[in-house]
Amino acid sequence: MGRPSYVKRVNTILPASPASAAPSKQVVETRKPDRLNALTGLRSFAAVNIVFFHFSNPQWFGIFAPVVNAGYASVSYFILLSGFVLGYNYGQRARADQLDTWRFYKARFTRLYPIYLLSLLMAWRMVPQEYASHSHAMFWAGMVLSPLLTQGWIPEIATFLNTPAWTMSAESSYYVLFPFLARWRRPATMGPVLRRLAVIWFCGLIPGTLYVIFNPDGIPHPDRFSTGQWLQVLKFTPLPHLASFIFGVVLAELDELIPREGHLRFWLGVGGFGITFFLLWLGGRIPYALIHDGLLMPLFGCIILGLSGRNPLAAALGLRPLVFVGEASYCLYLLHFNFWNLIHDTHVLDHLGLAWMDPWISYVILILMSLVALHFVEKPAQRWLRKLMTANA
Repeated sequence: MGRPSYVKRVNTILPASPASAAPSKQVVETRKPDRLNALTGLRSFAAVNIVFFHFSNPQWFGIFAPVVNAGYASVSYFILLSGFVLGYNYGQRARADQLDTWRFYKARFTRLYPIYLLSLLMAWRMVPQEYASHSHAMFWAGMVLSPLLTQGWIPEIATFLNTPAWTMSAESSYYVLFPFLARWRRPATMGPVLRRLAVIWFCGLIPGTLYVIFNPDGIPHPDRFSTGQWLQVLKFTPLPHLASFIFGVVLAELDELIPREGHLRFWLGVGGFGITFFLLWLGGRIPYALIHDGLLMPLFGCIILGLSGRNPLAAALGLRPLVFVGEASYCLYLLHFNFWNLIHDTHVLDHLGLAWMDPWISYVILILMSLVALHFVEKPAQRWLRKLMTANA
């Protein structure tokens, strides 16, 4: 599955023991992990589902209507997945004290910021609307903090200029924490890791549970369309989602302890998908504040572990066309909202006589746009930034 891995041996000097004055050497192995193509393939579905969530009628999708109606869960999945992917790729190096923190930050910046900057440039049409809907202080706070990836810490402007961009504010905060989280010593057996995950899940349920108990906004039955001061905090600020990211980091430790072959991962994946669908099908019978993020963590974990193995489920989602689109999922997620508005505000489909094919043609355009952005903006910008940083180092 993916590229073959290799092992890089790193020598580290251990302190002298009482029995010997001479220092001993221990070989620490750090492994460059295989590509997990199935996870990239699933990213394509998750990103497209967020597009449907924002710009469709869920009832169009028949049996999958509950999945589209709960498209916000795809964002929670992405946050947890980002923690897992970082732990999967950097965890061994971090525990061996071989992770260069500043180099990691630079790598994350070159990955995150080019498309984020493009999304801000595309949002210029939103500036008058933001000015009219905020106080002067909040408007200028949004204008200053959005380029700095810190707008998400203020609920009122968390979705400033580009609604999905609040997650980038959260992710950038988590990236700062990751090198320190990844240095946690991994237990040698699954039991302690499972207990860690259980504690993190419990902590992740606390914000939603408190909201359900105290109902601070006074909304009788909150759902995806509800707004309220405290609901905005729960939905769009970094702290309530931090547990999902940490869950993903620790999940990568569990992943190292489970063989990639065998039936366990397959059934974890099937069970994760099946139970997630059932909970989303229940809809309003589960409090929105709980299912919005924390409740689904273990199920997302099962899905990720399942797709990280070698089994028919992973093979199905690792097909090349899905991986091809999945690689552009970040571009699709971050650019789709303002690009959709641009398409429809300019009535370009009407001028081209293609409006009768909408919204399906718009979905296709958004996917094509994300692929163009990946190959002609994100990747060239990454190469340029890395070259610039290397030259200035």
